Amino acid sequence: MDRFVIEGGTPLSGEVEVGGSKNASLPALAACLLAEGESSIGNVPFLKDVETLRRILEQLGMKARRDSEGRITCRVEDEEPVTAPYELVKTMRASICVLGPLVAKRGRARVSQPGGCVIGPRPIDLHLKGLVALGAEIRVEKGYIVAEADRLVGTRIYLGGPNGPTVLGTATTMTAATLADGETVIEHAACEPEIEDLAELLVKMGASIEGAGTHRIRVRGVRTLRGVRHDVIPDRIEAATFLMAGAATGGEILARGAVADHLDAVLDGLRAAAVNIIEEPNGLRVRPDGRPGPVDVTTMPYPGFPTDVQAQMTAVLAVADCESTVTDKVFPDRFMHTDELNRMGAKIAREGASIRVHGVEALEGAEVQASDLRASAALVIAGLAARGETTIHRIYHLDRGYEKLEWKLQRLGADIRRESD
Repeated sequence: MDRFVIEGGTPLSGEVEVGGSKNASLPALAACLLAEGESSIGNVPFLKDVETLRRILEQLGMKARRDSEGRITCRVEDEEPVTAPYELVKTMRASICVLGPLVAKRGRARVSQPGGCVIGPRPIDLHLKGLVALGAEIRVEKGYIVAEADRLVGTRIYLGGPNGPTVLGTATTMTAATLADGETVIEHAACEPEIEDLAELLVKMGASIEGAGTHRIRVRGVRTLRGVRHDVIPDRIEAATFLMAGAATGGEILARGAVADHLDAVLDGLRAAAVNIIEEPNGLRVRPDGRPGPVDVTTMPYPGFPTDVQAQMTAVLAVADCESTVTDKVFPDRFMHTDELNRMGAKIAREGASIRVHGVEALEGAEVQASDLRASAALVIAGLAARGETTIHRIYHLDRGYEKLEWKLQRLGADIRRESD
């Protein structure tokens, strides 16, 4: 197990390339189970989660090889396997994305109930609701979800949940519906850019999909899909993380490849905190002018402020001028990073699904432990902004979602190194 050691207090500066989206790559690779022939998915980041899914796909009879450019070429060679095993699925919640393609293409799926970050309840009931509505029979056997259907049938499905639409649930239902008989209408679908990207891939394969990016997606089933070439979108969460690292350290950073249209709420939140954000033809530039100001942030489903950026924004507000409030309406318990930030001198108090962040002039380096992927990123930002040395333990979470993070930060002038813990 590795750790990061950071000597903070130096403003970051320079340019950094935003990698491909993890949350677009995973469902895109799973969707290749649907296709006849070879598919080529490009701009796929070198991440632990991607490697885990690649291994799951190989267990499911797919040959999936990666080249040095980050492109993964996929071809199904055996249609018989239908089991995604516990030893792989337990580490990553997104592995549930193979469920829909397997049922739609092979008529049966046996997928272990997924694991992943500990950020509060993350049920998969809406994934199953979508498949049941399409005609699948589902049961749970010894920790495995078993889904079966001779042929899925299109229908109207409402996918709203208590905390808003489900992104992976929308992906599961949409991919399964592409091979169903008739038309499927998904109401209250997720609108995230990753859903639009997945729909673009499926349409290239020959699917008939309308409305991706809105709350109503219409899918007309087809008999077969074909392999295609596709590049996934840049990672908007990684882009936001680098912008916030610049804001917290008082440094100017150009996030090359960042797409402003994918980050409207994040950019609005930073600008409300008096952080200068400049849209350029090749990306987004952060140019702070003093300490960030106070702002109230509430996470909501897209196009609202992303819950996956809540922890990083909290780290920025920890060194802001005056008091801010952060509320998470997507995962109300996603505040495990606050205790660790307080160890570094932050003044954060929890109040139900909200926290009050009283900004301090400077954080102090300390030993802290990462609890999940985005909390890890928040601690890195805090360590970069803090005076003195910060050691972050359990950074394996970061390797699930950020490619070569320490290398990219070093190129921006950060004093950060990876050590064996």
